Amino acid sequence: MSQTPKFNPARAMQLHEIERWDIETDVAVVGFGGAGSCAAIEAARAGASVQVFEAFSAAGGSTALSGGEVYLGGSGGTPVQLKFGFADSTEDLFNYLMMQHAPQGDEAKIRAYAEGAAAHFDWLVQQGVPFKESFLDERVVEPMTDDCLIYSGNEKAWPEVAHCKPAPRGHAVQMEGMGAGAVLMQHLERVALEAGVHAHYDCRALCLIVDDQGAVAGLVVRQDGRELAVRARGGVVLCAGGFVMNEEMLRQYAPQLLRGNNPIGNPGDTGAGIQMGLSVGGLAINMHEGFFSLPFYPPSTLTYGIIVNDKGQRFINEDAYHGRVGTEILAQASERYYFIVDVDAYGSYEALNFMAADVVATGDSVEELEQELGLPARTLVNTLETYNRFAAQGEDPLCHKQPEWLRPLETPLVALDVTPGRGAFYPYFTLGGLDTLPSGEVRKADGSLVPGLYAAGRTAAGVPRRGRGYNSGISVGDATFSGRQAGIAAAKRAGCGSGPLWERRPAAN
Repeated sequence: MSQTPKFNPARAMQLHEIERWDIETDVAVVGFGGAGSCAAIEAARAGASVQVFEAFSAAGGSTALSGGEVYLGGSGGTPVQLKFGFADSTEDLFNYLMMQHAPQGDEAKIRAYAEGAAAHFDWLVQQGVPFKESFLDERVVEPMTDDCLIYSGNEKAWPEVAHCKPAPRGHAVQMEGMGAGAVLMQHLERVALEAGVHAHYDCRALCLIVDDQGAVAGLVVRQDGRELAVRARGGVVLCAGGFVMNEEMLRQYAPQLLRGNNPIGNPGDTGAGIQMGLSVGGLAINMHEGFFSLPFYPPSTLTYGIIVNDKGQRFINEDAYHGRVGTEILAQASERYYFIVDVDAYGSYEALNFMAADVVATGDSVEELEQELGLPARTLVNTLETYNRFAAQGEDPLCHKQPEWLRPLETPLVALDVTPGRGAFYPYFTLGGLDTLPSGEVRKADGSLVPGLYAAGRTAAGVPRRGRGYNSGISVGDATFSGRQAGIAAAKRAGCGSGPLWERRPAAN
């Protein structure tokens, strides 16, 4: 019979169990990714002593594995938006994000983010993070060039386009090729260390320490085979990622995500930070939600095609963001899903694609393709007859694909199998975490706070709350922004700093 480990993130230690403090600091940060680095920078600049505890041998976290896109705008527009004529008001950004993440969106967090996003771009530039002054007017998951500004969500798709003024808000860190999150983290790590942050690598956080009043007094870490007690006078900031690498937690909270075949994150995304928060009375929310994507572009020409279920019926506007398309497929009750395209739409699919879906049928007529797929008679025929008739008029009254991507599909036709579990690439990650204020302070179920505990990034339930409303860049934007707020708040509790939690840049003229 296995013994229960002495140190467990799901069980906090009591202060009276601690015989001595091995490390003392004003602010302790768990995790040295996008959220943790920004929390450490702001706390250190406020005058606090800061110790960061990173489980792996280098900083980075999931931010370093990302495309390096940051979803920012508002306040009239970032300098890159304005250079290319995209005025972007705070209200436009706020309304768009509220529409994306309703009904579970946190209005206070979205308001803070919308008001502070443009100033956050300025802050990143001040840290030396490079952004090229360029606009890539193409439908891409992330730039393969070193370009910056892109449409990275549902800004131009229905229903958002009918209610929110569209603007490109994805700002990719400058780097040739994909994966610019590594460049972002190189700069944030450098700035944190230059600010006097003491980083402990290969050092795993084991559990929190609480006093008799339930306030977080510190944490226990393991480094070089030794357990060390860390006193944190201002508090502990949990920036330990989500729980996409913890199959047990996924089965408990978000089992539908396991239909994907590629968890997106780093090996440390085990949910330990969330479990630590729960161990001291914190509330975890939105745990059922996640990002679940079918990245079907490139080539962008596939957008001219249609996606049907095993009844031959459409259910989504195919010009929607790839995360929405994947989430909608996940929500359907069908057993099979097919991307139907003609030769022109198929285009350069074989030369470059992320989706990796197999061609499972071809047909010189719609009837032939329907029979090859084993669909009920006349279902696909009727769907394509209706679609083509309206597409010829630049209309899509059933699913509201925008005219830019509408044209009749001509025979011969090709069917790609995009059924989850049958080979197509379906990446996923979690969007649930600890309930926090915009300042990062962790809340309990009754609305009160856990004194001395803060969370940011995917350890918290932040701005992005729904896979259906996700935009590329919103996690990195939210992680770095929320990390800054948590670092400022923890430093204040330690008696350091007095600045506002988030900057509001005056609107551009």
